[in-house]
Amino acid sequence: MPQQFDASTITNFRDLGGIGLVGNSAVRPGLLLRSGQLDRLDPQADPSVAALGIHTVVDLRTAHERRARPDRLPDGARLIVADVMAGMISERGDSPEEEAPARLETILGSPAAAEEHLGGGKAEKLMCDTYRSFVTSEAACRAYRLLLTTLAEPDCGPLLFHCTAGKDRTGWAATVILLLLGADEEAVEREYLAVLPAVRAAFAPMTDRFTAIGGDPEIAGAILGVRPAYLAAALEEMRRVYGDVGTYVRDGLGIPDEAVDRIRARCVA
Repeated sequence: MPQQFDASTITNFRDLGGIGLVGNSAVRPGLLLRSGQLDRLDPQADPSVAALGIHTVVDLRTAHERRARPDRLPDGARLIVADVMAGMISERGDSPEEEAPARLETILGSPAAAEEHLGGGKAEKLMCDTYRSFVTSEAACRAYRLLLTTLAEPDCGPLLFHCTAGKDRTGWAATVILLLLGADEEAVEREYLAVLPAVRAAFAPMTDRFTAIGGDPEIAGAILGVRPAYLAAALEEMRRVYGDVGTYVRDGLGIPDEAVDRIRARCVA
């Protein structure tokens, strides 16, 4: 089973090590780590994190998110920026890396605005569409290509990948890596949903404020949580466009078979 660390200064910090793979094997511990943002990381306060010797951090967040809450890196770690949403334009013509986080705060500050924009199932549809874009958008393909290319490097060392909450962009990254290593979809879904308690705790103040002023808790849950339907949407899109994860990684992300072999050799126990 994967290890969830008691890391007081990192949100949603987990080691994918221990997840079962085909052939009675498992993910090697201490090499594939996931989390939310690292703006409060304090290696002295979290000695178990410092002991991992994290060598590479891959930040999947937007430029806006990175400026607002810059990473605090573990000692000796290098930073790789792999912006999943870079250059994507919303229906309003806004740039999500500049506008989306602030707009979400604004919408969840008004139950009427939330109902207009996200009520009646719109929130879940928005999230499903977002997960499909993780598979097909140019920005997402570039970002996940960079993540896997980095993981295949000989000097990669223990790698931590993260976004803001560690649930959506990070959740798809973990899914792709686990499927590539040989996890079945049941194991992948268990890992995807396992972050929900940490995500709920992280977003509890925002959710509580929203519901206290009359906001629909279903809207908050849809936007700020993780649901099987979201992961299913991305997996369905991957199968529709590419057929399977191997073809997606090779043709969609442009990762050569030799790099995949290096990743598997390093990360499978």
